Amino acid sequence: MNTQDDARGRLISNKRARRLRRFWRMLPSSPRCKICTSPFGAPIGPVLRLVGKGRWPGNPKYCGGCFKDLYSHREGAEVECTLFFADIRGSTALAETLRASDYRALLDRFYATSADILVAHEAVVDKFVGDEVVGIFVPALAGEDHARRAIEAGIALLRSTGNDTDAAWVPIGIGVNTGTAYVGAVGTAEHVEFTALGDVVNVTARLASAAGRGELLVTQAAARASALPADGLEHRHLDLRGKTAATDVIVVTVHSTDRPS
Repeated sequence: MNTQDDARGRLISNKRARRLRRFWRMLPSSPRCKICTSPFGAPIGPVLRLVGKGRWPGNPKYCGGCFKDLYSHREGAEVECTLFFADIRGSTALAETLRASDYRALLDRFYATSADILVAHEAVVDKFVGDEVVGIFVPALAGEDHARRAIEAGIALLRSTGNDTDAAWVPIGIGVNTGTAYVGAVGTAEHVEFTALGDVVNVTARLASAAGRGELLVTQAAARASALPADGLEHRHLDLRGKTAATDVIVVTVHSTDRPS
């Protein structure tokens, strides 16, 4: 079993879904869950939602049924993955200049834009926390090139928020880091979340806080995993809060005249 299949098997308890995969493919219609192929579209999709096979909140390309056992038993695994944190720069000062309802609308736009980009790059949207968005790129869903996907998502988000110009509609900084984390369902019987835990997560959160407006900070681990071309890019040696050792990062920025690689 290769690494991706092993991660898929350990993170997603979907034996029943696999047995039913052929059956689901016989039913109309697209789009479908990328794991079990159960349909989301009418006429069958609305019926399947009633039995828990609607779109999964973490990534609507998958159905909630494929993650049912994971949530029920609060299961997970230690896997190499890539973490993504995007943070609004100067949010406190920004909130002072806006009506509360206008600030909420800005956050909603930021959340929606970030979620769309993360899902398009095969991430799990972990959570929205205040002025921050957290995404998890696990090999079970994003594939072996999860680090590259995370960096590409960061570049896409900088562009979509206008941070490739001097007139961003929301100023953001992003941190991307690769390492081993515990990924799975955690919480109480009443409230369970799919999330990632561990030092790699904490470092990524600190990176997002340290990133300047329009900056994507990539750790050396993520750069190596993604084969990021670092020639000509700025390197920084950061003393992150709570960390005993400094963290080396590569600074990625984008400009409106650039073209995606």
